[in-house]
Amino acid sequence: MTAQNPTRPTPTQGFLRQSADRLFRAVYAITHSGMALLGLGLALATLILLTSPELRNDAEQKLLGWLQQRQSSDATAEVDSDAKDRAEPTLKATLPKEQAQVAHWISRKYRVAPEPVGALVAEAFAIGRRIKLDPTLILAVMAIESRFNPFAQSPVGAQGLMQVLTRVHSDKYEDFGGKQAAFDPLVNLRVGVQVLQDCIRDAGTIEGGLRRYVGAVDTDGSDYVAKVMAEQERLRSVARGVKLPINATAAAALAPQPGARRELKADAGTPEAGKLQRS
Repeated sequence: MTAQNPTRPTPTQGFLRQSADRLFRAVYAITHSGMALLGLGLALATLILLTSPELRNDAEQKLLGWLQQRQSSDATAEVDSDAKDRAEPTLKATLPKEQAQVAHWISRKYRVAPEPVGALVAEAFAIGRRIKLDPTLILAVMAIESRFNPFAQSPVGAQGLMQVLTRVHSDKYEDFGGKQAAFDPLVNLRVGVQVLQDCIRDAGTIEGGLRRYVGAVDTDGSDYVAKVMAEQERLRSVARGVKLPINATAAAALAPQPGARRELKADAGTPEAGKLQRS
């Protein structure tokens, strides 16, 4: 009996080798054809651009426009960064410390220019001191109502920073030249505070006043009240010197912070938390 040759491939091994060879040839053919097509396409595109000045000019203009847009975006980002670096020192030089801290935080969170926001913060603190109303409540209402957009207008006609219903409170604009002053930021702030103060006085509580201010009809206004009060807590924390992220929750604002003052200055017109302030 003759012994089998151990190096002789079995039928199964032969089939596998043939299959692998066919697969290799197929992949090579596809890859080769694909590269050839890609090269042909590039050659045709180059030929078309060389023989068609209009297409070539159009391509050059698009490329140039894209490069200029990228350059402009980079320059704008650098300017924004420089402006951000200058904003806080400028506010600190023109406002009391706690007002500067609030203005800088609002400017960053709501992406508005720091100098106009500084003027609004100063006005809110001045009014709050005069009528004994927490200025952070005024600023919180402004934040929730318009996000500090002086030209905001709702579908029902509420206008300006404080979203005052001009047609309802047109008499309050008479001392400022008429209802066309609704989009003047400082005028709208002053009129809005008058409306808010009336609502709080009539309701007897700050929460009730906020419900009246928003004109809750279909709901009890609890969502609006919660948003305003949460934003007020954040602003109060910032005014006390807490380094609060712009996306901080209300719970983070209430958390005790080392080195932060527990109260705002008395002459800033800030009442004790939760107490109704009357003129």
